[in-house]
Amino acid sequence: MGLSRRCLNRPREVSELPRPEILLLIAGILLLLSVLASRLGGRLGVPGLLLFLGIGMLAGSDGPGGIWFDNYALAQLVGTVALVFILFSGGLFTRWSTVRPILGPGLSLATLGVLLTMLLTGAFARWVLNLGWLEALLLGAIVSSTDASAVFSVLRERAVRLRRPLRPLLEFESGTNDPMAIFLTMGLVLLLTRPEVPLWQILPLFVQQMGLGLLLGLLLGLGSAWLLRRVRLGYAGLYAVFSVAIALLVFSIPAVLGGSGFLAAYVAGLVVGQSDFPHKSTLFSFHEGLGWLMEIGMFLILGLLVFPSQLPGVAPAATLLALLLMLVARPMAVWLSLIGTRFNRGEKAFIAWVGLRGAIPIVLATFPLLAGLESAQLLFNVTFFVVLLSVLVQGTTLPLAARLFGVEAKAEEHPADG
Repeated sequence: MGLSRRCLNRPREVSELPRPEILLLIAGILLLLSVLASRLGGRLGVPGLLLFLGIGMLAGSDGPGGIWFDNYALAQLVGTVALVFILFSGGLFTRWSTVRPILGPGLSLATLGVLLTMLLTGAFARWVLNLGWLEALLLGAIVSSTDASAVFSVLRERAVRLRRPLRPLLEFESGTNDPMAIFLTMGLVLLLTRPEVPLWQILPLFVQQMGLGLLLGLLLGLGSAWLLRRVRLGYAGLYAVFSVAIALLVFSIPAVLGGSGFLAAYVAGLVVGQSDFPHKSTLFSFHEGLGWLMEIGMFLILGLLVFPSQLPGVAPAATLLALLLMLVARPMAVWLSLIGTRFNRGEKAFIAWVGLRGAIPIVLATFPLLAGLESAQLLFNVTFFVVLLSVLVQGTTLPLAARLFGVEAKAEEHPADG
């Protein structure tokens, strides 16, 4: 499985690329190992996402696989495409009847919660890592959102039965808080690379991105549902291809127009999922498999991207920062965001504990690298370490936390309801 460093380090020179059969062989082996690892992880009580990352790291430059991969732009592209389909699929499988009661708290967590997490984690990062304020806040923004793929897959994988309406709240938060984290990250990168830009000029962009993302996601979702009902395709398989085109368009159209494509993808998926159209069950099965493929591919790429030999140098500071994020910043953000809601202490504590970080923080950590910031590699390595600890500690203890905080569903409650 070894691959020379020249082969993947300079992709522009076609003559230096490995033969297609070698690339396909490597991809097939990694995907097969990931699928088997997911099954093994379920038996061992370890989240499959952690094993996907581990396989990528073992196959990477510092592991026995020896695949040299440091193309941050490609990793960012793969992460973006994967997140589009994960969010669209997450919307498809979300029932509006379960979202409506938690819409207010969910939006509060997805906006105010992310902002508070960024501020608190940024303050800790300035102290722990001795960074400047803007760099510390940038790190806080990168790790501020819960990850949709991590939350969706861990809750599904661990078969955690939660009391109504916790599950839809957690899935809604993780599906809608990424746009806020992306906006904060890009805004801070802009301030660091162009210090002459005043802060107040960035604020209208937030309203524009969220507003356009929500509006166009709703309109494009309604239009997509109408097309799926009206268009009669000759083959059932074409509906799956049609839905892929829909997912790409509902992300790219708002993004090109200056809105949040990620928010639009989730909203459009939510709208389409409530509609009736031909071959709906087949389409849902297709997107379930596609969602898994995107998750596995994204975590494998990000595992390849990291250099494990660089992690021990940041391990002490990153561990302390991860603990402060899990035990202080996230709980404080959750409690402040849910003031005035009907959630009790146990439910708030569990919501705080399910603040899983996943691939999105790692993807966001590529923004400073591509922008050429001086501290970018440090931010990337710390982010990767924080994600590893989050998935390892929080992901493996969700069933225990559900029992400890008394939020398990009763036997008569359907797990899909919460």
